[in-house]
Amino acid sequence: MAIRILVVDDASFIRDMVKKHLRERIPGVEVFEAVDGNRALAAMKNQTVDLILSDWEMPNMSGEELLRTLRQQTEGGDVPFVMVTSRGDRNHVVAAVEAGASDYLVKPFTPEELMRKVTKQLARVGKVPKGGAHSAAQGVAAHSVSVLTGGASRPSGPEPRQTSAKTKKLKGRAQLRLGNRGEGVRCVMRELSSEALTGLIQRTDALPRLFDAVVVDIESDDGEAPSQLNGYMHSLQAAEIDPDTQVVRVTVRFVDQDEEKQSALKRYLERL
Repeated sequence: MAIRILVVDDASFIRDMVKKHLRERIPGVEVFEAVDGNRALAAMKNQTVDLILSDWEMPNMSGEELLRTLRQQTEGGDVPFVMVTSRGDRNHVVAAVEAGASDYLVKPFTPEELMRKVTKQLARVGKVPKGGAHSAAQGVAAHSVSVLTGGASRPSGPEPRQTSAKTKKLKGRAQLRLGNRGEGVRCVMRELSSEALTGLIQRTDALPRLFDAVVVDIESDDGEAPSQLNGYMHSLQAAEIDPDTQVVRVTVRFVDQDEEKQSALKRYLERL
């Protein structure tokens, strides 16, 4: 029987990204999706699943509320549940465990980190993906980006939707928390809108990759800047026409549907 996984997140890009990684690394996997806890519960009335990957912060019913509801049910109450959150502090981890989470995954995360969590939980219920860890690791190379040898790289797939959002040119700072870094990467902001941030980062041996999840914390002297803005790496290119350049220009597109975060970003843009 095929492995069945339910992905719950209010951000469509995050759902699409997770589905893509799962389908590339787990042969024959069946992936279902829901935009919030209520939709997830409705989906589980029609099919059983082997694993749930759920975001914490969602409208209508949060990941924590979904988890507590499931753990009180007779059917589906013991399904492995991985909580996904941009808040990796100890209090949130403890809260997830107390609610009954099997494991947790902190945004931003790499495909490798995602698959380690998924493989571990599937093994607990005797559903190890065919080929084991080898299959889980396949396809990672396809996401690597060589951005400094041939100019800007362009992701495949549909073009991002065009909007009339006003972009402001500015000089500011931000921290980009990348899935392939242990710490935040300093970013000098150049442009900012309600939908994207463009800035400059230092070139290192561990460059981010297109479609990597990113959490953005904008820095401000008055402490009123928005933080924990979820996004993904939309573009990378050399900042200079020089293969030895040490500066990379990046664009992060925001995917948050959280009204509080959107309002904070809007207020910040209005003050600029």
